[in-house]
Amino acid sequence: MTFNEDFLQYVWKFRLFNKTGLRTTTGESVEIVSPGLQNSDSGPDFQHARIRIGNTLWAGNVEVHLSSSGWKQHGHTTNDAYDNVILHVVYHDDMPVYRKDSTRIPTIILNERIPDELFGKYNWLINEPKQIIPCEASIGGIDGLLIRNWLTRVLIERLQNRSNQLAQAIKANKGDWEETFYQYLAANFGFKTNAVPFELLAKSLPQIILAKHKNNAQQIEALIFGQAGFLTDDLQDDYPVALRKEYQFLQKKYSLTSIPKHLWKFSKLRPLNFPTVRLAQFAVLIYHSNHLFSKVQDTRGAENYEKLFTDIKVNAYWDDHYQFDKPSKLAAKNLGKSSVDILLLNTIVLFLFSYGNQHQQERYVNRALQLLEFLPAEQNSIIAGFVDIGVKADSAYESQALLELKNSYCNYKKCLQCAVGNKILKLA
Repeated sequence: MTFNEDFLQYVWKFRLFNKTGLRTTTGESVEIVSPGLQNSDSGPDFQHARIRIGNTLWAGNVEVHLSSSGWKQHGHTTNDAYDNVILHVVYHDDMPVYRKDSTRIPTIILNERIPDELFGKYNWLINEPKQIIPCEASIGGIDGLLIRNWLTRVLIERLQNRSNQLAQAIKANKGDWEETFYQYLAANFGFKTNAVPFELLAKSLPQIILAKHKNNAQQIEALIFGQAGFLTDDLQDDYPVALRKEYQFLQKKYSLTSIPKHLWKFSKLRPLNFPTVRLAQFAVLIYHSNHLFSKVQDTRGAENYEKLFTDIKVNAYWDDHYQFDKPSKLAAKNLGKSSVDILLLNTIVLFLFSYGNQHQQERYVNRALQLLEFLPAEQNSIIAGFVDIGVKADSAYESQALLELKNSYCNYKKCLQCAVGNKILKLA
C-alpha cells in the first residue's frame, strides 16, 4: 500500500509499532522514553524527545522520513536546525545520514514493525471511496463525548481563522472596530446575492457621515438609497422624490459618489429579499442604533441580540411597495427569523469572538459561543450528510463545527490530524 510521511509521523507520535528488540541500523539498542512534541512549524518533525541509545540517554529532536535519503533530498545536511537531531526514523534505509560535523545520526527502521491492521485501517480511511467523509461507516460508533470535544476544538479553529481575516479588515480601517462592523453588517445584509454592492455602499458612506444625521430618519434613508444609486431615476411617488431632494443636497455637502445601480440584483429573488427592501431595513437599523458595535458589546442574552433586528419597522411607504413607484399588495417587511439568524451568525458571533480573543476579554468569547448554542443549526447538504451517518447538529455550535470539519479535514483526508480519525486508527 502507499502512504506518506504524515502516516509515519503518526505511527511514531503514538508509538503504534512493535518496539521489542528495537535497534539502530548499527546495532545499538533503542528505548523511547518520550517521542517528543510534534512540530507543525519549520525544523525537525519532533522536538524535546528523550531517547536512550545504548547506555546513553539523549535529549533532542527526531526527524521522520519514508526513506533515509529524504534527509539529503530535503536539504537537511546543510541546515543548522537539524544538527540537534538525535534519531532518524525511517520506513526504508537506503543510505547513512550524517550531521554537518560528519557524525552519523542513529537511525531506526519501522519496516515490518507496523501492524497490518493499522495499515489496513489507514488504507480504508484514506484510499477507499466514500460518499460523505472518510470515516462515515465508523463515526457512529465513536464516543459522543470525544466527538463533542473535538467539534469544540474545530469550531474554535474556524472562529480563529475567520478572526484572522477580520483582523486584516480592521487594520485596513486603521483599527476602527465600529467602522469595520458597519461594513461587515452591510455586506451580510446583502445575503450573498447582493453582498458586494452592500459592502461597496458602506465603504462609500462612512459611519461618521451617518452619525451627523442620527436624529433624522429621512436623511439617513436618503443617504443610503442615494449612495445605492436608486435616486437617479425619474421618480414619481412623494416618498422617493423627497428622498432624492434630500440626497442631492447631502451629496453636494459631502462630495459623495454613489455606486452604480446596475450592481444590485433582483433576478430570482423573492420580493421580500429585493435589495430595496433590505436597504430600507438597513436604514432603520442605522437610524435606531448609531455606533452599532458598542451596542452589541453592551447587549447580553441571545434573545436581546435577536431584538436588534426583529424590532426593525421600515417606513410605511414600504408596506405596499417592494420598489419605488411600483405599488404592491400590503405585506409586512420585517426581517424573517432565518435572515436574523444569518446576521447573528455571520456578524455578531464573529465580532464578539474576535474582539474578546484579541483583547483577552473572555466574556465576549463566551457570549459568542452561547449565541451559537442558541441559534438553530444551518440546513444544507453538508449538515444533511452528517445527519445521514448519525452525527446530528442541534445548534449552530455543532453545525458550524461540522462545516469546518468537512471543509478543512474530511475533504483533504486529514484523518491523522483528526481526533475521530485517531480514535478509529487506534481501535485497529
